[in-house]
Amino acid sequence: MPRVISLLPSTTEIVHALGCGDQLVGRSHECDHPVGVEDLPIVTAPRVPVTGDSRAIDDQLRSILEQALSVYEVHAHVLRELAPDLVLTQSLCEVCAVSFADVQAAVRDHLDGDVEVVPCEPNRLADVEADVRRIATALGVPERGDRLVSDMADRIAHVRERTSSRTRRRVVTIEWIDPLMAGGNWMPELLDAAGGQELLGEAGAHSPWTDGETIRSLDPDAIVVLPCGFDLDRTREEAAALTELPGWGSLRAVREGQVAITDGHHYFNRPGPRLVESVEILAEILHPEVADYGHEGRAWERFTSR
Repeated sequence: MPRVISLLPSTTEIVHALGCGDQLVGRSHECDHPVGVEDLPIVTAPRVPVTGDSRAIDDQLRSILEQALSVYEVHAHVLRELAPDLVLTQSLCEVCAVSFADVQAAVRDHLDGDVEVVPCEPNRLADVEADVRRIATALGVPERGDRLVSDMADRIAHVRERTSSRTRRRVVTIEWIDPLMAGGNWMPELLDAAGGQELLGEAGAHSPWTDGETIRSLDPDAIVVLPCGFDLDRTREEAAALTELPGWGSLRAVREGQVAITDGHHYFNRPGPRLVESVEILAEILHPEVADYGHEGRAWERFTSR
């Protein structure tokens, strides 16, 4: 059995969902699910502390990238000690996790022998399914990958069936609060399955920047706030800044109580098995009369401040 290091929360969850959690020997600093993974050695860390509110974090990250520096680093000594056979990483976003180039360099410079590096690049749901199968194959359990993908698809289809008879809601998803960024990549597909229509992001495309005036002109039926890297408590704190947007109180979604804040960190922002729960959360937000999966209060809540 290969010794596995996972440098993404989503790939850590995929490995466990495939029944191979006992093969993990190391993790990224952000891997925190399922319970028990926190006991694994940490292989990555931010190069500099990134603190403050949404605007301050964005400014710090932009400054790091403008200097052609990596946001994260790999602990070479830990990598050597763990001596993995398989490293799971990503090639999608240098802000979300350690870059593919840095992982390749660390493996080349600090490990001996044949180490397989599997990079994930999930732009939409089909890519997530492909990543599950790719990881399952690398672990030597391809049939488990097929079963996991089938199970995820069946559960999403169940949500779609429950919401299919309802009026489709026009939705703006907010993936970052200051500056404003809408949801892209797989988010429009999750919304579609949950009975919604994303008004700004495009399936398979990177999340677009936006502004308050654009949101006001669209006047969506619902707004779902799911900042990357923020849990529900942190999102609740940051969402107050939305009330300062011009015309916020006049938006249909605000007037009708159809603004929801969520735990984006553990659900929507992780392209793995819990995207299924993310679809369920959206269905609860948009169509509570037909969808109740028990996520309200734990993974999302109504945002009522005006």
